[in-house]
Amino acid sequence: MSQNRSPLVAGVFSLLVPGLGQIYIGQRYRGVAILLGTLVAAGMVFWYGDPLWYFVPALIGLWNVWDAVSLARAGQTRPIWIPVLAALLAAYTIGWQVVGIDFSAADADRAMQILRPMLRPDFVQERREVNSMWVPVQVPCGPQPPQARREDGGKSALVMPDCAGVNETMILNVNGMWPDTDTNVVWRTPIGDPKMIGENEAEMLVVRSDASGVVTTAIHVPSTALVAAPDPTLPQEHRVYVYQYRPKGGIELSYIGSEVLNGALITIGMALIATMLAVFLAIPISFLAAHNLMGGNPVTYAIYVVMRTILNVLRSIESLIIAIIFVVIVGLGPFAGVLALAMHSIAALAKLYSEVIEGIDPGPIEAIRATGANWLQTVRYAVIPQIIPPFTAFTIYRWDINVRSATIVGFVGGGGLGFLLIELIRVNNMQGVSAVFITIAIIVTAMDYISAKIRERLV
Repeated sequence: MSQNRSPLVAGVFSLLVPGLGQIYIGQRYRGVAILLGTLVAAGMVFWYGDPLWYFVPALIGLWNVWDAVSLARAGQTRPIWIPVLAALLAAYTIGWQVVGIDFSAADADRAMQILRPMLRPDFVQERREVNSMWVPVQVPCGPQPPQARREDGGKSALVMPDCAGVNETMILNVNGMWPDTDTNVVWRTPIGDPKMIGENEAEMLVVRSDASGVVTTAIHVPSTALVAAPDPTLPQEHRVYVYQYRPKGGIELSYIGSEVLNGALITIGMALIATMLAVFLAIPISFLAAHNLMGGNPVTYAIYVVMRTILNVLRSIESLIIAIIFVVIVGLGPFAGVLALAMHSIAALAKLYSEVIEGIDPGPIEAIRATGANWLQTVRYAVIPQIIPPFTAFTIYRWDINVRSATIVGFVGGGGLGFLLIELIRVNNMQGVSAVFITIAIIVTAMDYISAKIRERLV
């Protein structure tokens, strides 16, 4: 057809509208692709606004005319790498400048201040005897706040006043501690999240008890005590802890090490529970989202379309965003993270399961249907025997993914290692950050190895 078209007309058309000459010749897909590519390149350059880069859409336009004339004259296309290379060069250079990449701004001294502590991860410490006490405090104040005092094992603690707001100062008094001993004071939120209340909230508050074992000090409510509370105006019980230590010889988990271990167990548990919840809901949904099972009549096909649409919408929203929503609904903690991971996993697993169902051998399905079996009987005898191995493999793979994602959802208050990590970064505790990094790497590596071995046996 190109030989029956005028090269002049094709060139003029492409000069007026990129790709129109190719469409005129009969190369519709090529013409549309050239038009879209030219519009994207031109929009990027014009948005950036630097006249230097106006040559890119001009070059693509000239190449487009050349290509149209060549197609009309001899049926030959021109090398596509010319416009592609020009567009990529512009995109890369403009992107570099927009992002503001400047290696000269890197501070080697600052980098070493961060990296040196990370070479000494805070996992273990000298074994110590612990003497501890805690007292409840209401934040913010309610109509009738309970007394901020507590007695336990011959020790007593009180805080005055009984309640306070963020950044307000209170007086802590504890009796019955060891005499003449350094005492660490830590604030804990209702979900157990530790907050430093030392200088600038970046270090531990350390107070020395007197000769009679009394600890008295001024404390303040941390500025981040209510930062992720579902309702900052709702009074909640926080706690002020005091700890004293004596060396006993040997090695034990440090305070950060125990927090990391606890966070690791929570992270793995979150992933396991979320995956189990997702499996129970994703399996029935996947049958409703399989075209080969639901395409038999208009009613079942409508159900198929609805289910596919819902799954696509849910999969398009990252679990991190879903976690933010659930933190607002149910509050801080692992429960919000589990719900976020479960919801995203339902959509992902149902999609994978439905594709497995659509890819099974249709022979058994046709044979069962030929006997007059109903839909449930077809699924029971023709589908389930074929899908158990791939379903199991995908479930294990999703658990592996959820272990990684559980760390990320913790950044927004979903609990686990992610929540601990963001707090350690905030207070610049790089030794603790290093311990979390190593733990995450160990968990992910172990999970990847275990899941890969299990999938090898199943598939």
